[in-house]
Amino acid sequence: MAQTDAKTPRERYRTQVRAEIKEHAWKQIATTGASALSLNAIAKQMGMSGPALYRYYASRDELITELIRDAYRSLADTLRSAPVTGTDLAVLAYAVRGWALEDPQRYLLIYGTPVPGYHAPDDITLISSEIMAILLDAGTASARECPTTPFDSHLEHHRDWAGSHPAPPAVLHQALSFWTRLHGVLSLELAGHFTGMGFDPALLFTAELDDLLARG
Repeated sequence: MAQTDAKTPRERYRTQVRAEIKEHAWKQIATTGASALSLNAIAKQMGMSGPALYRYYASRDELITELIRDAYRSLADTLRSAPVTGTDLAVLAYAVRGWALEDPQRYLLIYGTPVPGYHAPDDITLISSEIMAILLDAGTASARECPTTPFDSHLEHHRDWAGSHPAPPAVLHQALSFWTRLHGVLSLELAGHFTGMGFDPALLFTAELDDLLARG
């Protein structure tokens, strides 16, 4: 028997309107940036009054939080669906880059300049940690013996950010290096800082990735 939608017409309408509000928010962010996001401007575009729109999102911060949640979930889903063989961190790296280039504003909202005055709720950190767990799983599968560093020892005592993941300090170090260096290249590329420099950012991304994987 086909499964029916348990939502009432009112609930379905509310879900539809909230989704439309988010679509307008993304367009506004692409034009003016997240810091200038205005619910009143979105209401005007949708032919609604400001108070009517606030029945769907009580504040700008609530809307931003929803957009951030959607972005993190989208990236986590992208990484989970990447055809990782267990040793191929490069697949994850290119999956991140492809996701970022597909929608730069979505990437910049979660990894770009923080929105002034906005404070994310605690559950956002939990969602973002899912992405690091995927990297740690792949790093653990491909780990090999390598010299430890003072930072590895430091991570042994400061690994709360990794949750309950059992990865050894060397793998934690690799995941952090992977994350920071590749995001560094991506953030500069998407912000346009390589424009006019005469080289292909994709080749720089690959060179950084090759160096990271060679170091283990």
